[in-house]
Amino acid sequence: MSIFANRHTVSFFLLLSLLALPLAASAQKVEDDFDTNFYMAIDAANYDSLLNNFYMQQFRKTATSHHNRRATMLYADFDNIPDSVFVQRLQSLHTVVPMTYNAEVRAYIKVYVRIMSRRLDAMLSLSQYYFPMFEETLDRHKVPEELKYLTIVESALNPQATSRAGAAGLWQFMYATGKHYDLEVNSLVDERRDPYKSTVAAARYLRTLYEMYDDWQLAMAAYNCGPGNVNKAIARSGGKRTFWEIYPYLPRETRGYIPKYIGATYIMNYFHEHGLVAGRYEIPVRTDTVHLHRDVHFGVVEHFTGIPRKQLRQLNPQFRTDVIPASSRTYALCLPAAKTSLFLQKEDTICKVSRDSISKNAVVSLSSSTVVYHKVKRGETFTSIAKKYGVSASSLRRWNGKGRNSTLKVGTRLKVHLPAAAQSTPANAAAADSTSKADSTTTVAESTVATEAASAQDKPATQTKSPVYYTVKRGDNLSHIANRYGTTTQKLRQMNGLKSDVIRVGQRLRVK
Repeated sequence: MSIFANRHTVSFFLLLSLLALPLAASAQKVEDDFDTNFYMAIDAANYDSLLNNFYMQQFRKTATSHHNRRATMLYADFDNIPDSVFVQRLQSLHTVVPMTYNAEVRAYIKVYVRIMSRRLDAMLSLSQYYFPMFEETLDRHKVPEELKYLTIVESALNPQATSRAGAAGLWQFMYATGKHYDLEVNSLVDERRDPYKSTVAAARYLRTLYEMYDDWQLAMAAYNCGPGNVNKAIARSGGKRTFWEIYPYLPRETRGYIPKYIGATYIMNYFHEHGLVAGRYEIPVRTDTVHLHRDVHFGVVEHFTGIPRKQLRQLNPQFRTDVIPASSRTYALCLPAAKTSLFLQKEDTICKVSRDSISKNAVVSLSSSTVVYHKVKRGETFTSIAKKYGVSASSLRRWNGKGRNSTLKVGTRLKVHLPAAAQSTPANAAAADSTSKADSTTTVAESTVATEAASAQDKPATQTKSPVYYTVKRGDNLSHIANRYGTTTQKLRQMNGLKSDVIRVGQRLRVK
C-alpha cells in the first residue's frame, strides 16, 4: 500500500494475502476467493469513508440510486466474458507500462467491476478534479501519465486517506520518505496531503526508481515495498529483471500491487463496457490558488467570502487545523475560482482579523456580527456614519447609549455592529478597508478581534495600485512572464515566495 510500508496497508486493501496463490492456480479459484472475501474487505473500508467527505456530500445532492442498476445485472455475466476480450482492451490502451493479463489481473478487474457499480460516481468525479493536475505533473517529470491510476490503488483518490502504518495522502507517503522529497510535516501542516506537492514528490520518486530498474513495473513494485525488497527478490530469482519473473520472491502485498494497478487502469477506461454509468457531480472543478504571506484562519475566510469552512478544508487538506501559518513561510490557498477575486479584495481585512483572533487564542465565530469602532471626524453625524456602515441611526445611538438629541464630538469612538450580511456590500467593504489601524479596533462576536473601520469623510489616503496577477499557461516560463510585465525573474520570485524558477500550468503569479 504505502511507500516502505509493505507489512501494514490501509484497510482499503486488507486481504491481499490471497494473491499469494501460485501463478498456476486456476483463474476461477482466484476469482471465487476474491468474490467472497477480498471484495467484502474493500467495500467496508475506504470507499465508505470516501463518501463522507465534502465532494461526495455535494455530489449526492443530485445523484440517484438507479445510475448503475444495469451494472448489477451485467456483473452476473462477467464470467462469460472470454479472456481475449480483456487482452484486446488492455492492449488498446497504448500505455508505456505493460498491461499484462493473467488470472490475478482478471480477478482484480472483477473486484473493481463490483466496487464501481456502487462507487463509480465518486471515483470518476474525483478523477476529473485531480487527473488533469496529475497528468501535467507526471509528464513534466518524464513519468508515464497512466501512473496516475496508482492513486486509485493507494488512496481511492481520497487526500485524507491514512494507513495504520502512518502513510498519508493521495500517494500514501510515509513520514521519512515525504521529508526526503521536501514535504513539510508538523503539527499544523502535512504536505503529504497536499494534492499538488505530493504529486510532485511521487513523480520525482517514481522517476528515481525507474532509473534504478529501467522498468516501470519494477519501479511501481519498489514504490510499494521499497527498493531493498525488490533488490532481494531480484537476487533470489537469480538476477531476473521483470516483475513477473521475480513475482514469487516479492512480499505478499507487492505481488498484488501490479495486478491491482492494471485492474484499476482497466476499469477507469472501460467502465461503460460493464454497464457502469457516471452520474452528475458538483465538485468545484474550477479552482484558483492565492499565495499567502500572513496567517489566515478558515473561519475568517468563510465569514468574509461565504466559502463554507468544510469546503476550504477539503480543497486544502494539507492544513491540519483551520490555521494557515503563512507568517513563517509562503503557503498556497486553494479557492473556488468564482470566489478568488472576492478573497483578494478582502485579503488585508481577512489577514488582520485572522492575526488577532489567532494571537488571542479566540474562538472564531463570525456568523452573527462584527463590531467595529469608528472614530468621529469633523462634520460627521449619526445619520452619515450609520449610512456608511449600512445600519440605522437609531441602532447606532442605542449601541453607544446616546439619545436622539445627543451630539457628537470629534474623536469620539463609536461602536458599530456590522451584520454578516452587510460585510459583502460595496459600501461596507470600502469602509472596512480604508481607515488606518491606529484609528480603529474591533471585536468579533464574543471575542476581542481587531479589524479596520473607516469614514467617507476621512482625509483621502494615498492610493496604492492593486496587485496584478497572471495565470501560468502551457509553454510559459518565469523569464518570459517577467519580460511581458516589465519586471525581473528575481522580483517575481520575491513577490510569490518562489525558491526557484520552476512554475506550473495553472499557477497564479503576482506580477505587479
